[in-house]
Amino acid sequence: MALCCGISNEVPETPVISPVSGHIFEKRLIEKYIQDNGTDPIANEKLSVDQLIPVKSSALVKPRPPSATSIPAILKSLQDEWDAVMLHCFTLRQQLQTARQELSHALYQHDAACRVIARLIKEVTAAREALATLKPQAGMAAPGYNAPASNPAVAAEANPEAAIQPTEEAVMSEEVIKKLQDKATLLTAERKKRGKTVPEGLASSEDIRGYRQLASHTGLHSASVPGILSVDVCLRDTSKIVTGGNDKNAVVFNKDTEQVMAILKGHTKKVTSVIYHPEEELVISASPDNTIRVWGITTASCGQIIRAHDAPVTGISLHATGDYLLSCSTDMHWAFSDIRTGRVLTKVVEKTGQMAPALTCAQFHPDGLIFGTGTDDSIIKIWDLKERTNVANFQGHQGPITSISFSENGYYLATSAEDSVVKLWDLRKLKNFKTLQLHDGYEVKGLCFDQSGTYLAVAGSDVRVYLCKQWSELSVFDDHTAAATGVCFGQNSSFLASVSMDRSVKFFGSTD
Repeated sequence: MALCCGISNEVPETPVISPVSGHIFEKRLIEKYIQDNGTDPIANEKLSVDQLIPVKSSALVKPRPPSATSIPAILKSLQDEWDAVMLHCFTLRQQLQTARQELSHALYQHDAACRVIARLIKEVTAAREALATLKPQAGMAAPGYNAPASNPAVAAEANPEAAIQPTEEAVMSEEVIKKLQDKATLLTAERKKRGKTVPEGLASSEDIRGYRQLASHTGLHSASVPGILSVDVCLRDTSKIVTGGNDKNAVVFNKDTEQVMAILKGHTKKVTSVIYHPEEELVISASPDNTIRVWGITTASCGQIIRAHDAPVTGISLHATGDYLLSCSTDMHWAFSDIRTGRVLTKVVEKTGQMAPALTCAQFHPDGLIFGTGTDDSIIKIWDLKERTNVANFQGHQGPITSISFSENGYYLATSAEDSVVKLWDLRKLKNFKTLQLHDGYEVKGLCFDQSGTYLAVAGSDVRVYLCKQWSELSVFDDHTAAATGVCFGQNSSFLASVSMDRSVKFFGSTD
């Protein structure tokens, strides 16, 4: 027999019995009734919740509602549920489409904002460069150097009208030749006087083995066109260096004060070669824009533009007199120019029965009467400056010559090409006496002997230092994150400065 609640007349889920009337009630209903009235709903006598007696019964299975008692009713229920699900999916699709449209609009606005920002940055950069070129013109700096202002100076453009060069091949005067000869005689005498004496204070091989990175500077050149391509150290004060970059600028930097002394703007293409004058506050730079520029550091101005070539200038070297400059180019010529006047004194191309090769690099011998050039057909050519003739050729490399460097002792020549080796040549015997084999794929970008001729530095996939005569490897510096493009020694090899395509200038030395 089913139990029925005396209040709702339905089967109770939690039945209880009232001891007053003996009727069965739904617990939640009778408790609410007692709370409101305090009596039994049947007998109208006083009753409390505590008096209710729970009844144990089996689980109740509720009958189906009348609407689900037939197949058509069940199908209608399922159809109603399906319609509700489809309506919900349609609503979700509408919301998704709206979200996509809003996201597309937001991305379009972001892209437009980025374009506006890029255009503004470009306009600001152009305005700064235009402002730099509006500075008053000035001549080359005097030998005395004045301390720079707190902000680095920016170079002004020289007068191109006054720097146009004659195109015909000129011949050096007797006065110039005598000056070269006198300087060579003096340098030879000084070298013999020094003999094999090691300079006082020169860093030992053990010192160089212990060299570590001392400093790294990445803010000298623009980050938008990364890469530093060349470096040179001032021999008179090796705390000063000059670098040439992909951003078309040359920068003069003091490593001790960590300050930029001058930013030299004017080239229209990257600066691939730089020279710091050993006795004066002058910098010489070369570029694929076919020009060579002579800058005064004190005034940060371009004093001379030497237009010696009709194609990219690939190498420059300053003569020991400090007055003349050797340059080479892919136009197959080498030129000898006066840096004081900007005049080309002579310009020579090798006269052979076939087309001459393009020249890739050049450097004076320490005495200044001969010099070497590298070619893109793997040959190193030795030239007599006074006679303007090719006196020797060194063959053995594969690929274009990338760098050459004469030792201060005047006997050794180091060369490199795109073949992962460094070759050492004896200028007395005119032969290759040593080959430094580097690992496969090693790219040699620069070579440099120190001022005493004791050490040789190699810049490329990393920076390496070798001890001359024994030609043993002393140290390898792999701190650069890209190929090193140049390296120089400080005074008495007390430090090394290297530059790289990673936009950094790094200094290596003793940490003691």
